Amino acid sequence: MHIFTRGRRALTAAAVATLLVSASLFSAGAATAAPPSPARMAALGDSITQAAMSCSGLISCPTNSWSTGSTASVNSHASRLRAAGATSLVAYNNAVSGAASNALPGQAQKAVTQGAQYVTIEIGANDACTRTVGAMTPTATFQANVQAALSALAASPASPEIFVASIPSLQRMYDLNKSSTSARLVWGLLKICQSMLEKPTSTATADVQRRAAVQQRVDEYNQALALACASVAKCRYDGGAVANYAFSKADISMRDYFHPSLSGQATLAAVTWARTQWVS
Repeated sequence: MHIFTRGRRALTAAAVATLLVSASLFSAGAATAAPPSPARMAALGDSITQAAMSCSGLISCPTNSWSTGSTASVNSHASRLRAAGATSLVAYNNAVSGAASNALPGQAQKAVTQGAQYVTIEIGANDACTRTVGAMTPTATFQANVQAALSALAASPASPEIFVASIPSLQRMYDLNKSSTSARLVWGLLKICQSMLEKPTSTATADVQRRAAVQQRVDEYNQALALACASVAKCRYDGGAVANYAFSKADISMRDYFHPSLSGQATLAAVTWARTQWVS
């Protein structure tokens, strides 16, 4: 979610119904035994996974990443796997700040080349965080991009376990700091997620509806992530754990008032790890 860099189509009722059925079947059929410990893992996504804004400047800090980071206080997926016995685990962070879903297939191919046996995915914030609502990625396009990446991973000789995290609530991120003068100043100066954060103090109907439209698109993306993941045998979706988590102000960086802070990365690690193949 490199928020300051980078038509709408809702999922049909039939697709939502398919999602619910697929999720139910997936949960019922999930294996009870944990997969073997991986020797190589890769993280795909954007600046959330690059841990941007979690250290001393307006930069990425991958050592703090919820997925592959080595910072002890974060206790990333990689750290937890090593503690559980994968002591020689090699972790690659293929996420790119500013990446949207159209970059995901390329990141997936890189993970295949790296021989990753475990892959995490967190993508979608930049598809919604655009200059205008009209510039957001259509839901069908987003789902096609994610499906292409998952298909590439599923075809890998390494046969990786895949974990897909949902997109955090952008409305929640706005609500947490909309009353902060400092946050509003930074949002304006850095042009962060203008589709959601432009005119942050406005209560005009058009602006309220604009924010609602952005969050609706994020909700659609999360449904698309679940559907795409359910179509791949070794893919685990977080069940909306990140999307539904009520992040606190402490979880959000004071450098841009939008990305996860260091403690926010630790929160992401804990919330997502609890939904992985090695736990549930």
